Amino acid sequence: MVWHKRLESWAKLALALVASVLLWRPGRRRKAGAPLPSPKRVLLVRIDNRVGEALLTTPLLSSLKASPHPPEVHVLVHSKVARVLSGHPHADRIIPFDRRLLWLGALSPGIRSLRRERYDVVVDCSNWSTPSVTSALISRLVGPRAIVIGPHQWPVHYLHSLSVPARSDSPRELTQRVHLLSPLLQGPPHELMSFREPLISDSFRAWLEAGSGSPRAVVNPGGRLGWRRIPPEAFASAARALIASGRTPIVTWGPGEEELARSVVASAPGSLMAPPTSIDELAALMRSAGLTVCNNTGPMHLSVSLGAPTLGLFLRMDMARWGHPHPPHRMVDLTPVVDSGGDLEARVFEEVRSFANGLSSRASAHRGQ
Repeated sequence: MVWHKRLESWAKLALALVASVLLWRPGRRRKAGAPLPSPKRVLLVRIDNRVGEALLTTPLLSSLKASPHPPEVHVLVHSKVARVLSGHPHADRIIPFDRRLLWLGALSPGIRSLRRERYDVVVDCSNWSTPSVTSALISRLVGPRAIVIGPHQWPVHYLHSLSVPARSDSPRELTQRVHLLSPLLQGPPHELMSFREPLISDSFRAWLEAGSGSPRAVVNPGGRLGWRRIPPEAFASAARALIASGRTPIVTWGPGEEELARSVVASAPGSLMAPPTSIDELAALMRSAGLTVCNNTGPMHLSVSLGAPTLGLFLRMDMARWGHPHPPHRMVDLTPVVDSGGDLEARVFEEVRSFANGLSSRASAHRGQ
């Protein structure tokens, strides 16, 4: 169905060009580098339905709220990930996008209600590599008189008031995304992800406290895209490495991943199966355990946003773009091992053991000071 995808892509590009003509307004375009007035109300638009993408938007919230005149910040998100950002301390309002009758454009319920908000600035938070026509069009529609900022990429830049060129000094997605705010910020942006204080039940808190007497680690073998997952046998090896390092692995799982988690636990005697968890409960567990081993998935970004030391295992994904290489985290690209027919389980065992022992050594040194 390659032809079908190609046809869909060309249809969206044509839509962007037609919409830019229909929505054209004299004087809307802003020159790059031109100073912008400090906005009172800003809307960030990111309607992707992935948890990691929502978390990658949080540095924009922190950066705006750290400005000398912090604006009121709203975030328009996919209804499936509103729970990820709900309650974030730097978001004044999280708005699940109402897609009903979207073909009506400015007259659709979701767009019409947002137009009444009269935002000063709307930021289309899509990226440069795969610009979203839908996101650009929605950004233009919800801010009829707003300054609309977005990535400088054809043809979506025609729908922006000010298009921001991509940075040439870093491929990192987080760095690039917060760069979208460069026309608004007077100082350097915040590049650390963040998450709210997890809200958990008394029963889950009791479960956490019951196991807090000994060192633990979270092992999350799941992931949205199967082709970029590390095989479960390698995660079982990771769990055995954690056990060898004196930690009890807690194997977590999401919808449809319970059997995957069970296979890891069965291959690593001494590891434990986590109970079903909400995103808040998973966050609380990651923070309590203090070490996470996972694929390049939403849970990886969640663990990093909590400050929990995270070992991210990459397979056939751009680690330089999506990884978090700064301490206390470590990213490992296992693609060369798989492609060369190397011993993946042995490599994962050594990486995990080295990471866990390094954390233990630093903790001991810190206690000795």
